[in-house]
Amino acid sequence: MSETTLRLDRVGPVATVTLDRPDRGNAISMTMVRELEQLCHLLEDEAAERVLVLRGAGGTFCSGIDLLDFPPEAKPDIRGFSRWEKACRTIERLPMVTIAAIDGECVGGGLQLALTCDARVATERASFQLHEVRDGFLPGMGTFRLAKFIGLGRARFMAMTGRRVAAGEAFELGIVDRVCPAAGLDAAVGATIAAFGEIHRDAVELARRLFDESFEIPYEDFLGCFLAAQHRAIQSEAFKALVREAHERGVPRPRR
Repeated sequence: MSETTLRLDRVGPVATVTLDRPDRGNAISMTMVRELEQLCHLLEDEAAERVLVLRGAGGTFCSGIDLLDFPPEAKPDIRGFSRWEKACRTIERLPMVTIAAIDGECVGGGLQLALTCDARVATERASFQLHEVRDGFLPGMGTFRLAKFIGLGRARFMAMTGRRVAAGEAFELGIVDRVCPAAGLDAAVGATIAAFGEIHRDAVELARRLFDESFEIPYEDFLGCFLAAQHRAIQSEAFKALVREAHERGVPRPRR
């Protein structure tokens, strides 16, 4: 794969994808959307990596949509927004732990991208904003995701006013999970990866889907989804090994 807007680095179990348009604030272009889709399919098909880290080049995570992708004389087309959401959904369905490493601005589509991840680590100089309503359009499926993290009232106020939220407040609200000095971002990401412990791809994918669906469907339907997912999970070699270890040691639950 030859990226022009993204950079992929692979070290052991960790794949790092860097939004690499620093001269444009890593703004989201249709080229980036296509490349992100391709890259996610690549990672989904390969079993080597267990963690995906998303970050931005040049001291900015992402400044949002690239308006230069819209020809000024042409009628705006919704297909690009649909394609972007499909790319975000692909990230949410990856069978690996996903972490957003956020430095600088995380705006609009950049915040949407960060919210697709399992964890968000931000530097003290990071900031977060959904500016679209004040600019006359909508913050995509950020209207769907943000409320799940911070509650409907706070999400609505943040999106409708377009106010900028600093890293410390973002941590208090629940947008990010860890805040660190700018120079300590790599160490903080490493500590976050370590916090997940041993990563089982199927269990990660299934648990994430259940958490997402818990906001969307009635209890009885959710129970059926859970039982189907659990049936798949306990067929894994990881679970079978856990049971064997418990029997060998004569304890109900091996310590981890």
